Amino acid sequence: MYAFIENVLLDKQDHPIYHQVEELRKELKHSPERIEVLDLGAGSRKDNKCLRKVSDIARTAAKPAKYGQLLYRTARHYGCHQVMELGTSLGLTTSYLSAAAGEQGKVVTLEGAPAIAGKALGHFQQLGLHNIVQVTGDFDEKLPEALAIMPKPELVYVDGNHRREPTLRYFEAFREQCGENGIMVFDDIHWSKGMEQSWDTIRKDASVTCTIDLFFIGIVFFRRSFKEKVDFMIRY
Repeated sequence: MYAFIENVLLDKQDHPIYHQVEELRKELKHSPERIEVLDLGAGSRKDNKCLRKVSDIARTAAKPAKYGQLLYRTARHYGCHQVMELGTSLGLTTSYLSAAAGEQGKVVTLEGAPAIAGKALGHFQQLGLHNIVQVTGDFDEKLPEALAIMPKPELVYVDGNHRREPTLRYFEAFREQCGENGIMVFDDIHWSKGMEQSWDTIRKDASVTCTIDLFFIGIVFFRRSFKEKVDFMIRY
């Protein structure tokens, strides 16, 4: 945990990918383009309309730089080269994960809305990222396809369908696939009562040896090297 805090949470290095992704984010926040959004999850509390501005998605749905960069450092620190993401959105966090996985690694990312997936693809090309495989469609229907592409993900980031039952299904699906050294990261664990219930269930699962609650995201470890089950809450 000391190593995680020192090398991941408190790492202040200025990595090149930060500038590339954040310049793209700035562009998107000023984009006048509107795209059709098919929301298969819990929706957005600010805007769940079918036709949305790209600028609004960049402001309200895309994960802030702080957390995208944290995921980048987490994947790098633990040497995660096989990464899966549920919830591509505009591809900003995906881009951070792609950079962390490296040219020899791979990111499989799922997105429910075809129009958003299409925008993300353009962003990956713009940033010169070639290790990303996109899967588009309902998560429950497409998860077997994603696992066929990447049967043993080393890091899984779940950022979509913010409801209790689907979240627990995703946890159960990946629990065995990740293995002892796998890491799972759940977004918006305190977003609703249902998400808090799902986080509590995940935290207490017998296979989980360590959890870190950063309020907006929760990190789950399965490592047997933790001799006793530990749960941390850290202000970040």
